[in-house]
Amino acid sequence: MKKILIFGSIILVLFGTLAFVTSYQNKQKAEGNMYNKASLDPATISLLDDANYQNIILPEELETKLEKKEDTIVYFFSPKCDHCIATTPVLMPLANDLDVEVKQFNLLEFEDGWRDYNITGTPTLVHFQDGEEVARSEGSNTEEAFRELLEEWKQGE
Repeated sequence: MKKILIFGSIILVLFGTLAFVTSYQNKQKAEGNMYNKASLDPATISLLDDANYQNIILPEELETKLEKKEDTIVYFFSPKCDHCIATTPVLMPLANDLDVEVKQFNLLEFEDGWRDYNITGTPTLVHFQDGEEVARSEGSNTEEAFRELLEEWKQGE
C-alpha cells in the first residue's frame, strides 16, 4: 500500500510540474501579443507565429472602422474550428495575391463578436461598406469560389 502511495505522489508531482511548465511557456509566448491580452487560449497561442494569422483586428479597431464608415472585409474565425484551419491557408494567401485586405477576428478570444456581428458559425467572411454589412459568406469554400467573392467585393469598394 505504501508503494502505491509513493508512486501516486510521484505521478501527481510530475503532472503538476508539467502543468506549471506548460502554463509558464504559454504565458511567455503570449507576452506582447497582437491581441493585447494578458492570457490567450492555447489554440490561439499556437497561431501567433503562423504567417496566415497576422492580420488580426481587435473589436475596438473594427468598431472604429465601422463608425468611420470604412469599407472592410472581416474573416471571423476560431482557432478551434477545423473548417477555419482548412480555410485560412486558402483564403489569406489568395487575398494577398488579389491585393484585398482581409482582417481576421478571433472569436475564441473575443466571444462578444458572435453576438455583435450575428455570427452563427465559422468560418464567416463579412463585407462591410459605409459601416454596414452588405454581404456574407459562411462556411468553407473552394479557392475559386473565394477568388470570385473577393474580386466581386473588391470591385464594389
